[in-house]
Amino acid sequence: MPAGRRIYIIGFMGSGKTTAGKKLAAALKWEFADLDILIENRENLFIRDIFTRNGEEYFRQVESDLLKNPGLSEEMNFVISVGGGTPCFFDNMDFMLSEGIVVYLRMTPGQLKERLDRERDMRPLLNNLQGNDLLKFIKERLADRESFYNRATISVDGFSFSTEEVIAKLNDLML
Repeated sequence: MPAGRRIYIIGFMGSGKTTAGKKLAAALKWEFADLDILIENRENLFIRDIFTRNGEEYFRQVESDLLKNPGLSEEMNFVISVGGGTPCFFDNMDFMLSEGIVVYLRMTPGQLKERLDRERDMRPLLNNLQGNDLLKFIKERLADRESFYNRATISVDGFSFSTEEVIAKLNDLML
């Protein structure tokens, strides 16, 4: 693949974007970046604190700005994991599709609930949700976002993520 390529990993919160992104980057021998970490570094705050202090609208603007100007080397190949809502705001999905390949990690609401149940304190949108309320939130939010997620170049099962499967699909795209 030519230098300066980008692969964006998208999916609902808890779908394993960071883990999958790191595995894919290692397998491709590319660099890895996590948009949430870039945001935290720029703002010198954790994501949950940005939400609390400045609100979601501010966070989404910072997120979009850093997606488009992440300060990463233009000459290097990067796998970039983005937040669960990133594709759904502004023209972020169009931008990612125009700049690289977008990989969607699909998961069911039940699979997501199982993962997110353990991480509610770290996720600003989930702070006060549990049990059926958490599952209802996931179902509703996932339904709202799937039209964006389904525009991805490649869609794979996030629960049983396989770097080999993604690389095979990437190779098919390059032929």
